[in-house]
Parts: sequence; structure tokens; C-alpha cells
Amino acid sequence: MSSIQHLFEKNQQWADDVKKENPDFFKNLSDQQNPDYLWIGCSDSRVPANELLGMQPGEVFVHRNIANQVIHTDLNCLSVIQFAVDVLKIKHIIVCGHYGCGGVIASLGDKSYGLIDNWLHHIKDVYRFHKASLDAVEDKTERLKLLCELNVIEQVANVCNTTILKNAWEINQNVTVHGFVYNLHDGILKDLNVSVNSNN
Repeated sequence: MSSIQHLFEKNQQWADDVKKENPDFFKNLSDQQNPDYLWIGCSDSRVPANELLGMQPGEVFVHRNIANQVIHTDLNCLSVIQFAVDVLKIKHIIVCGHYGCGGVIASLGDKSYGLIDNWLHHIKDVYRFHKASLDAVEDKTERLKLLCELNVIEQVANVCNTTILKNAWEINQNVTVHGFVYNLHDGILKDLNVSVNSNN
């Protein structure tokens, strides 16, 4: 069996480094979290929410899954959204995809991956909804980028259509849903300009 001792060593080094730079960091971090942001992103290890936003632990509440999906039967995601909105009173929900997403790429093919095929079917639906505009893009890389963007836009709509957001907006709670895409090649976020902050 391979050892994971190096993870504990790296953790100790990280904690020591943080305390040297900011002796009160862990004391402050252990206080109740009070983030303004919920991040719904992809599980991809190359897309760390806090780091790419330039924020510290405690500043972003995070939910991640394959291809940043918001599915109305996914009680895990819905529970995160409800806790963020109803308990933490976050101000912004960010759905963030990324170009080159493995889940999006896998959804385009006919290969079976097992259980995850059921999850990827939701992205196939996004393709079906936007087939004409996607098929009009001849360059395969550009078509894939467009599907990544359209997937985020669909997930923003899914967040907005939850009873959680509808109820929050009904009582005039200040919460806005945004759609971003992250570019792995330069580290830059793209705002898809689909922000929504009410039932209207």
C-alpha cells in the first residue's frame, strides 16, 4: 500500500507557514463562517475556487461536482444552496464552468463511462437545446468552448428556478446568481453576463 504520510507533512508545513505570516489566522478562521459568495463549480482539481478568486478560506462557500451541474433532483447541491441562502445569507451565487471540461467533452461522445453516463446526460440535453447554434460552429475547440458556456447558462437558470431562490426573492432577499467560465490557459474568469437578482 502506498503511503500518504507526505500529505500530513505538507499540511504541517503549510500550517507553520500560515502561522508565521499571520499568527491569528487559524483563530480567526475558526470563528463562524460568514461568506458573501457561494461557488458552484466543477470538481476538476485545476479549478480551486478560493485561489482563482484571490480569496482566503472562509470567504467562499463551495459546492463542486462533475461539470458544475445544478440538477433539481440532486439533494446534495440543493442542500448546499439552501444552507447558503437561508442560513449564511450569501449575496452572490456563482456558477462557474471551465473550458476544456472533461465532463463536457465526455458528454459529446458515444463512449460509456458507467454510472456517470446518467450525470452527463444533462449536458447532452444542453447540447440538444442549443443544437443549431452549436452545430453552426465548425471548429471543434470553439464548439466545445461554446458548450461549456451554454452549460453554465443552463445551470444559472436551474439555480434561479429552485424553490430556494424563488422564495428568497419573494421576500426581497438580496442574492444574485452569476455565470462565469474559467480559462485554464491564462487563469482568467469570463463573466457570461447572465446575472439574475429577482424573479423578474
